[in-house]
Amino acid sequence: MDRGLIAVAAGLAIGIAAGLCGLGIGLSSGRAFEAIARQPEQGKKIQTLLLAGIVFMESMAIYALVVSLLLLFVFK
Repeated sequence: MDRGLIAVAAGLAIGIAAGLCGLGIGLSSGRAFEAIARQPEQGKKIQTLLLAGIVFMESMAIYALVVSLLLLFVFK
């Protein structure tokens, strides 16, 4: 394969994944803050669920990083 196309694919993979991960974390954090403001007694439960969601979103970004590194260094 062409090395330039592989580099573009790797850049797109991590760029799109990181952008969407940041968007998802921002939206979920905003909603969690709104929920805590409405029901402060449920704050700990909401915070726990928020952190679990953030962990899953960040893991998707890490998987995209692994895929882009594989594209760059394995496929030559």
